[in-house]
Amino acid sequence: MWIPTEHEKYGVVLASFRGTVQHGLPLEIGDTVQILEKCEGWYRGFILKNPNIKGIFPSSYIHLKNAHVKNKGQFETVIPVEDSVITEMTSTLRDWGAMWKQLYVKNEGDLFHRLWHVMNEILDLRRQVLVGHLTHDRMRDVKQHITARLDWGNEQLGLDLVPRREFSMVDPDEISVTELYRLMEHRHRKKETPAPASTHHLFVHVKSLMSANLGEELEVFFHIYDGRENRPLSERFFVKLNKSGLPKSPEKTERQCTLFVDLGSSDLRKDVYIVVHIIRIGRMGAGEKKNLCSVQYRRPFGCAVVSIADLLTADSKDDHLLKVYACNTESEWHQIHENLIKKANSRYNLSGSNTGLAVGLQLLHGDIEQLRREYMVLFTRGVSITRKLGFSDVIMPGEMRNDLYITLEKGEFEKGGKSVARNVEITVYVLDIDGQILKSHVAAGAGEPGGDEYHSLVLYHNNSPRWAEQIKLPIPVDMFRGSHVRFEFRHCSTKDKGEKKLFGYSFVPLMQEDGRTLPDGTHELIIHKCEENTSLADCPRYLKMPFSKANLPSNNQTLKGTKESFWITSFLCSTKLTQNGDMLDLLKWRAHPERINDSLSKLKEIDGSEIVKFLQDTLDTLFGILDESSQRYGLKVFDSLVHIINLLQDSKFQHFKPVMDTYIESHFAGALSYRDLIKVLKWYVDRIVDAEHQDHIQQVLKASEYIFKYIIQSRRLFSLATGGQNEEEFRVCIHELFMSIRFFLSQENKTTSPVAQTQAVFLRTFPAVYGELLKIFTVREVAGFVRETLGSLPTAVHADCLEAVKLQCITKTVESQLYINPESRCILLPVVLRVLQAHMQEQRDLVMCARILTSMLSLIQKEENGTAEPVVSEEVELIVESLLGVLLRTILEISNRPQPAGPAMRLQFQDVTGEFVACLLALLRQMSDRHYQQLLQAFSSKDNLRDFLLQIFTVFRILIRPEMFSKDWTVMRLVTNNVIITTVLYLSDALRKNFLNDKFDYKVWDSYFYLSVIFINQPCLQLESFSPSKRKKILEKYGDMRVMMGCEIFSMWQNLGEHKLNFIPAMIGPFLEVTLVPQPDLRNVMIPIFHDMMDWEQRRSGNFKQVEAKLIDKLDSLMSEGKGDETYRELFNSILLKKIERETWRESGISLIATVTRLMERLLDYRDCMKLGEVDGKKIGCTVSLLNFYKTELNKEEMYIRYIHKLYDLHFKAQNYTEASYTLLLYDELLEWSERPLREFLNYPMQSEWQRKEYLHLTIVQNFDRGKCWENGIILCRELADQYESYYDYRNLSKMRMMEASLYDKIMDQQRLEPEFFRVGFYGKKFPFFLRNKEFVCRGHDYERLEAFQQRMLNEFPHAIAMQHVNQPDQTIYQADAQYLQIYAVTPIPESQDVLQRDGVPDNIKSFYKFNHIWRFRYDRPFHKGTKDKENEFKSLWVERTTLTLVQSLPGISRWFEVDKRELVEVSPLENAIEVIENKNLQLRTLITQCQSRQMQNINPLTMCLNGVIDAAVNGGLARYQEAFFVKDYIMNHPEDGEKIGRLRELMFEQAHILEYGLAVHEKYVPQDMRPLHKKLVDQFHLMKSSLGIQEFPAYVRASPVHFTNGSPRTCRNSVPNIISPDGGRGVARRSLPSYPAVNRYSSSSLSSQASNEVSNITGQSESSDEVFNMQPSPSTSSLSSNHSASPNVTSSAPSSARGSPQMAEKHKHSRENACLSPRDRPVSAIFPNPMDPAQRAPPHQIGDATLPRSDPNLSAPDKVRPTPSSWSLDSVKEGAPSFSDSFGKMLCPPVPPRPPYSGSSAKNMRSQSPVSASRSPQKTTVPPFTPSPTECQSTSLVSNSPVLSGSYSSGISSLSRCSVSEASGTELPAGDHLPHPLPPPTTLPNSVSSSSDEPIRRENKTPPPYSVYERNNPRRPVPLPHSLSIPPQTDPPALPPKPHQLRTGSMKLDGTSDPRVPRPRPLPRKVSQL
Repeated sequence: MWIPTEHEKYGVVLASFRGTVQHGLPLEIGDTVQILEKCEGWYRGFILKNPNIKGIFPSSYIHLKNAHVKNKGQFETVIPVEDSVITEMTSTLRDWGAMWKQLYVKNEGDLFHRLWHVMNEILDLRRQVLVGHLTHDRMRDVKQHITARLDWGNEQLGLDLVPRREFSMVDPDEISVTELYRLMEHRHRKKETPAPASTHHLFVHVKSLMSANLGEELEVFFHIYDGRENRPLSERFFVKLNKSGLPKSPEKTERQCTLFVDLGSSDLRKDVYIVVHIIRIGRMGAGEKKNLCSVQYRRPFGCAVVSIADLLTADSKDDHLLKVYACNTESEWHQIHENLIKKANSRYNLSGSNTGLAVGLQLLHGDIEQLRREYMVLFTRGVSITRKLGFSDVIMPGEMRNDLYITLEKGEFEKGGKSVARNVEITVYVLDIDGQILKSHVAAGAGEPGGDEYHSLVLYHNNSPRWAEQIKLPIPVDMFRGSHVRFEFRHCSTKDKGEKKLFGYSFVPLMQEDGRTLPDGTHELIIHKCEENTSLADCPRYLKMPFSKANLPSNNQTLKGTKESFWITSFLCSTKLTQNGDMLDLLKWRAHPERINDSLSKLKEIDGSEIVKFLQDTLDTLFGILDESSQRYGLKVFDSLVHIINLLQDSKFQHFKPVMDTYIESHFAGALSYRDLIKVLKWYVDRIVDAEHQDHIQQVLKASEYIFKYIIQSRRLFSLATGGQNEEEFRVCIHELFMSIRFFLSQENKTTSPVAQTQAVFLRTFPAVYGELLKIFTVREVAGFVRETLGSLPTAVHADCLEAVKLQCITKTVESQLYINPESRCILLPVVLRVLQAHMQEQRDLVMCARILTSMLSLIQKEENGTAEPVVSEEVELIVESLLGVLLRTILEISNRPQPAGPAMRLQFQDVTGEFVACLLALLRQMSDRHYQQLLQAFSSKDNLRDFLLQIFTVFRILIRPEMFSKDWTVMRLVTNNVIITTVLYLSDALRKNFLNDKFDYKVWDSYFYLSVIFINQPCLQLESFSPSKRKKILEKYGDMRVMMGCEIFSMWQNLGEHKLNFIPAMIGPFLEVTLVPQPDLRNVMIPIFHDMMDWEQRRSGNFKQVEAKLIDKLDSLMSEGKGDETYRELFNSILLKKIERETWRESGISLIATVTRLMERLLDYRDCMKLGEVDGKKIGCTVSLLNFYKTELNKEEMYIRYIHKLYDLHFKAQNYTEASYTLLLYDELLEWSERPLREFLNYPMQSEWQRKEYLHLTIVQNFDRGKCWENGIILCRELADQYESYYDYRNLSKMRMMEASLYDKIMDQQRLEPEFFRVGFYGKKFPFFLRNKEFVCRGHDYERLEAFQQRMLNEFPHAIAMQHVNQPDQTIYQADAQYLQIYAVTPIPESQDVLQRDGVPDNIKSFYKFNHIWRFRYDRPFHKGTKDKENEFKSLWVERTTLTLVQSLPGISRWFEVDKRELVEVSPLENAIEVIENKNLQLRTLITQCQSRQMQNINPLTMCLNGVIDAAVNGGLARYQEAFFVKDYIMNHPEDGEKIGRLRELMFEQAHILEYGLAVHEKYVPQDMRPLHKKLVDQFHLMKSSLGIQEFPAYVRASPVHFTNGSPRTCRNSVPNIISPDGGRGVARRSLPSYPAVNRYSSSSLSSQASNEVSNITGQSESSDEVFNMQPSPSTSSLSSNHSASPNVTSSAPSSARGSPQMAEKHKHSRENACLSPRDRPVSAIFPNPMDPAQRAPPHQIGDATLPRSDPNLSAPDKVRPTPSSWSLDSVKEGAPSFSDSFGKMLCPPVPPRPPYSGSSAKNMRSQSPVSASRSPQKTTVPPFTPSPTECQSTSLVSNSPVLSGSYSSGISSLSRCSVSEASGTELPAGDHLPHPLPPPTTLPNSVSSSSDEPIRRENKTPPPYSVYERNNPRRPVPLPHSLSIPPQTDPPALPPKPHQLRTGSMKLDGTSDPRVPRPRPLPRKVSQL
């Protein structure tokens, strides 16, 4: 049975648990769990980081920890009982762990590794803390280290600053806001600027001396030297080096390392140096022989100096190599360092080129104790301390020191009978009172231990030597009395023995008889002569003799007159001994009572350091004198006491204040002193007003704190001694004293008057007295004193400085112990508030005011946590009443004040703002219901209340600003927000009661709403962006404050009633912003407000246009900022639709909601697509969708233009220059050529509309040029040229004409790639809205084939699935939660057929019309209908033809457009056969023509084509068609197909005739090695003829099947046609073949598999034929094929299926449905019309031999034939299709200058009556027509413009041509067809015509001018006459072609009535972008 746990509440997982049992909870090692219940070794609970999932787990896996439980029961929370630092460490490391991994992902390696080290360090420290073996101090250090590391990591990772007190995190609810602010500020400041250290230390480590000529031991002395004052600052540090120049004792680091301690900041300057003297120990002369002398002397070696300032800049860890200079002249040794400092280096040699002293030098900063902690290794390893000469800047009490420094300066000696000067050495000894030498008390310097004696330098042959050697005598204080120092002088002989001979001595006693020590300074000592062997052991004997020349008696002339002298300088640094006689006199006052007065007077002149040394003794002396003779010396003692007290205020001695405090507490014994002290103090105070000189009185008042300490302590001692006698008398004295003080304070004075300054001095010290008074008086009494004293100050004070001091006094009062007591607070608070209010109203001394307020409010918080509730409430009431209003005004004032320039000032203001804000928050947090009620009732009028509300709302808005607090102060921000929302809830009540209905005030309500909105939107409340742990903490502590505020907004909105109209539409944007916050509850509360707004707006104006407009405007800007999501869109839609269900205006409401929802869809898509890393295609598609939405549905012009430019930028970046041009055209078309001024917009400057349009035109032309869309650019050039011409701007006109010309050149000279087009279907719900369940046609990139395109799409949509069939998907795919892509290639159907079908137009020009302005695309799919005949599959092979019409033509503003309309038709097997043979015939003609005109490099393509057709036919190709359609059964069953069967028969005959001619041409050009193949072809052709049953061609066929003509295209354009002969093949064709050569790329099928097999090894497969044709290889078969659907765009009509690839041909595959062809595989069929009625057919002999059974390749079906409506033809439907005709009128047809139509003959429009409707002739062309492209062949016909049914040269019948412009041969117009002129009778036509007969027709058939709507009004064009019917041309020369833009009218016709030479009115140009 499960039992709730009592104590087992919290634990840590010790081992991972998989949770495989029922209800098991999986656990990871290290997880923390909260336990709810237990049962037999199992616990039930949850993991703390995921409390929603509960489960069971074994108790043995859990380590239990102690924990506190809050809110026992269902919602209990568990807090572990452990050190708060540990808790913080654990949670922080968990947060860091996740972020640390992200650093690796983001490739921030440096921070990753640093954080890793810190985390490990923290874990290590955590272990130390958890073990609990650390000492208290060590634990403190470890915690400090941990928190420093945590703060560092948080700062690096951008986490929040943690407020801490004593290393523990503080709970913001448990301290006041002011205290919290102070902690945050302190941590922030600490983080910013560490305080500079005032003490510095120099670390020196001697490494070695590098020199070539060593060989002797050395002594190295370092000291710090002041170059400005020329004196040493420190004692010497002494290192001994061995003969190699290395330290003698390397194992003792303290002998090589030292710390020069206690350098002040003033010592770190340029002229303070480290000076190094080096002494060698050895022979007298450096060059002497080694064994000459055994005695060692100390001789000068060299010197080095380095400035301390250099160390401040150098890298501290670098070693320094100091240059060592040798001393040449020993007499200058004493000043060598000075000369080096003065840069007089030239007089010294460097001891060697590579001589240098290697030392480590490092400056350390901070207190010595701090250094011991930071550089622990340094101190544990060993370092000697080298002290400063004298005391440091700060003297610490308890510091023990007694060092006497003696410097051996110089000597003056006589020659002593020698011929040369002496070599003098001094030996120094210290002897005690008994004459015994003191052992180890002579030290050469720090570093080496002291010795018994010291030997000086020896300067060679010098009777006036100057040594300047400093020695240190650390003699204990108790040995000082009676000790003396003796100096012995010896001459060092350089002779053989090298002996040292004594010749004199000097001495100096260390203490005088009166107890004073040897005074500091230079002393000239007497040299007492003596013999060499004199014993100096008898000290008392010579001590009686004089030692110094200064104190010789005047009668002793003998010693005074002697020349020999010895000078020393002494300096005593002692904390116990004095050299001051006055000091000693004072301390010994009882011995000389008569000197007391004198001694007290002289006390002020004694050095402060002497006084503090003897502080306690001095104080005892003073109070002793006072007790004995107070009347006589009272005033003097008082003054002396004041002097000593004020001395301790000095920074040098301030550390002695505790010494004095200790003295007062423990040693002071003057029980009667208080009377005298009070009396003298009162006497001074009473004299203040009248005294002229206030200086002394001010000194007295400065000391008042300690005077009161003495008074109070004295009184307490007296009370203890007497049992409290004279208490009343004492109180009276104190009251009188305070009355005197109040009197002097109440004096009004000018600022400059001395009294005012004295008042200021008193106010500064007064607060320090409170604590003393409290020792005797009650709290209320002291508070009374303070209140009356402060209250006595004059109110109208003119003295600014006094005001500031008064404020400082109040600050200290509020921070004092007195104010902490609630009793005294009640008394003092009114005084404090009065002063504060006055200052804050005048905006003076705000820093102090903030400090006072902070202290006051911190205390209130503390009390509130205690028990004194009523008192606190009363205080809060007082503060609110006095300061709330002025506090708000102050914050407003400071925030609006311009920030001062200086950084320090700026910082100060910032501090003040933060302090006041914290005070305001603290105050508001203290306020209860009662306080708010009182506050609101206190306002006398509505206006005052209104002003207050406006003020507080404005202040709250300031508090919410991001810059209010630092970025990482989240804790502070949350507290602020909590206070704000609480206050707003109270104030909203006042708003409702006072400012509604007739008292409505818009400004207050607006301010309220505005505040609420920015409150909800502030970043620190967006919990979704926080880590789960942080979010959980915030929700537990504060809840989601956004929802609370949202509910409040809703409630207030509902109260507004009809006043809501005031906020429509102003509040729509702000409220919309609130609803976009991703918080479901908030959205549910706020979205209904929009329904309310719509309702009120509907009532007011009958619609809600305003609401709609505002919503749409704001949505765009807000969503582009990243706000809103899919959930919001659904919620918005569902909530509002539900709300408006019952409204009368429901319909318009639904419409608005739908519009807004659709806009959101697009904006969300747009935002998703614009993310970094998204592909350009998606971005462009999305932008187009949005742009169109703004234009068509919303009609928002500005937004539309903005998105035009966004789209332009995307295209430009993606190098889609053509699309970029079309996009910019959209904006260009909105502008007119006017002078209207336009404002600055986007990147456009302020300019006229004309200028902007001009700029746009130029930019667009430039982009059209880049995109090789030169024809479009030409139109714009012309438009601009017209404008320039109209303004007579010929300069620019010239440039424009040149630009236009250059574009024409580019059209003719540059190659353009032909793009592929692909149809893409996007199915499934996972696609963005602008793509979802839609199909598009996309223009591929250059060189992009189907596979590459498909791969690109799959890369753009990586989650999409490619569909493997081309059938339309069903509903399951549409509704699937997935992405499906269906891709296949489609063939464009060009609209500009007239250009394409015209003769003589170069391919460069035609290529533009083939692939531009395409609206319609086609795709064919073959299938079998009915039963499939295995013997002959052509009987049942149908083609399903799909035509797609787009919403806009390609190219346009995008590379892809949506499909607007699909049309489906089925092509019967017979029609299919006709198409196939037509296309093959066309292909053959083209190849033969090219071969004849030498356009082919070699003859292989023709060879293969002939081979494919003949071989297939021999093997049953054409025979299969005969079997299928020429049998009786078929003719009987399909009587309606009679004409088509006839047409098929004609085409078969025609093919045979073309083949015969082709073979003749082939024979002429075939190379020798191909002759056998040719012979075989000829044989097979005869077989084929016989198999077809053709013995002889009919006459009309025999005449000329191809009508190839002789003559050059340039010279003899219209020459008489020859009868077909191979010899005639040299001539270039007069009229061009169709512009799309009907060349097949791939083998499709042959008429039988057998035939295909046989031919495959001859033809060499289709791929090789492609190479021969110089075509691009096509991608392999598409992966979209399937077993059930045919390949895109291919219908197969031949039985065999070697259709797609060479592999198929090789392996003789036959399953035709499985092939899926790429665009290149998809040839397009010829156009075939309905057969004519046989009755209308003219007999062949009427036409003549020249008219052959051919179709005109240059005509599309609608132009040739009016089709009879039938079951398979949709031509008639198509002609009326509005989409075609409307769009065609807008088609941009770039300029091809038309020739004027010929208007002289009625015969020009006559049609042939033969079964073949028009003559066919080879095309005149200058460019080989084999530009490979899958979409090369197009036509306007819907039915017939389809891919043809085969892809190889294997069969003429079955092969599918890849171009779609074969023509309808053998038909002519029905009688009802509308022709421009009636046809003349055919009999009148001659059989042959002149060579120029074709000219009129050629002229008439030219392309209509650009912008022509010719196609729209005349869907069918007149058919050109055959050759034989041509009419001679006019003799007049043709007129110059008119400007194309003059022919742009929509009404222009190409008939005889229109003459282009007549000027026409110029219409407005069409908009290119509309095409």
